Amino acid sequence: MLWTAEHRTTTVASVLVVTLIAFENMGVTTAMPAIVADVGGQRLFSWPFIAFLVASVVATVVSGRFCDRRGPAVPMIAGPAFFLAGLVVAGTAPNMALLLTGRLLQGLGSGTVLVAVALLIALVYTDRERPMMYAANSAAWVLPAVIGPTVAGLVTEHLGWRWVFLGLAPLAVVGLVMLIPVARRLGHVPGARQRRAGIVAALAAAIGIAALTWAAQPPSPAALGYGAAGLVMLGLAIRRLVPAGTVTARPGLPTVVASRALLGGAFAGMQAYLPLAMATVHGYGPALAGLPLTGSAITWSMASAVQGRHPDWSRERLLRAGFGMVTVSVALFGFVAQPWFPGWLAFVACLIGGAGMGTAYPSISVLVLRFSPKHERGFNTSAMQLGDWVVGALTVGFGGVLLGLLASAGHPAPALGVLALTLAVLTLLGVLITRRWPTRG
Repeated sequence: MLWTAEHRTTTVASVLVVTLIAFENMGVTTAMPAIVADVGGQRLFSWPFIAFLVASVVATVVSGRFCDRRGPAVPMIAGPAFFLAGLVVAGTAPNMALLLTGRLLQGLGSGTVLVAVALLIALVYTDRERPMMYAANSAAWVLPAVIGPTVAGLVTEHLGWRWVFLGLAPLAVVGLVMLIPVARRLGHVPGARQRRAGIVAALAAAIGIAALTWAAQPPSPAALGYGAAGLVMLGLAIRRLVPAGTVTARPGLPTVVASRALLGGAFAGMQAYLPLAMATVHGYGPALAGLPLTGSAITWSMASAVQGRHPDWSRERLLRAGFGMVTVSVALFGFVAQPWFPGWLAFVACLIGGAGMGTAYPSISVLVLRFSPKHERGFNTSAMQLGDWVVGALTVGFGGVLLGLLASAGHPAPALGVLALTLAVLTLLGVLITRRWPTRG
């Protein structure tokens, strides 16, 4: 159904855009030490990541509002254009200032186009076809996850880090060209105008997330102060940026959006610190320490493909099953972080967790569209993505605070045990809140 003449161009263009963003995500992380060293930004190592995140948050909110008002056609073209400009600026940057400018542009492009693609799926594909499309987008992350870090490392070593950015530019051009006819076919999609743009709230949320992220690198009394201020700012902003009732997990749409935040935050916390546990607690080398994360990407895609083949399966049941699997995964992570537990079980933890994410994430996207009026799909899609980023930033930052208070990067076992327990509480909370609506078909 995805490859019929009617859908073929849309499917290929959407998957290509997601693949491009995935390669950039995996590659830049690998190349960043060489990048900041070359442009003289070692003391600002985390800022290229923070710049991308801040711009993505703002773009996600603005793109969602625009899509609700006029449809996804313009963001669908603007997103890849911003992303392409960011690749060129970052790839030719002679200093840290221009590198950060390029990362801001990439973040704007990524946040804009991801929301537009989600709304494109809502407009072009039926409810039965959407699980298959989400499976295709999940599969688009597998190849970048498997070969992206290795390719980026080889490119950085033999050609220079600039080609990590510039080498992706031709793919961005191809994606942009393919999306133009798709956007023209959509044309203008009129929508309601009862929601304001929320740009101020989006900026406040972005600054709050940036403050929390920066506060954990490394924690200090001063960082505690601006981290707390960022948390307050984020809390005030988030109420305008998510559906009413999300914080209390009111049954229906608010529960679905809250589920994405809990799942994404828990899994992000585990992924951020599992390589540290493998390297420092069990003595694995850099390649093997990160290998379990590749396994999670593979099972994520496999589980997503399975649910895509069964569009009539209950999305509520799949969501609860996903929470259960991720609970097992983060619990195993807590044990793996201890020196008396075998390190190889990290691979089992990631395989189970990836399968849980691949089962739950497509179901969340399907449910968000089912529960959303057409004129609020952009708002709710951006809220879903925003919740994922916010709780992910909180769990990763909390892990950094625990390392500073209870342990150290060289001996992280006590801190990671507490972190894993916290992540398990989040996923068990997800199991509880998703039991509060009647199961359908």
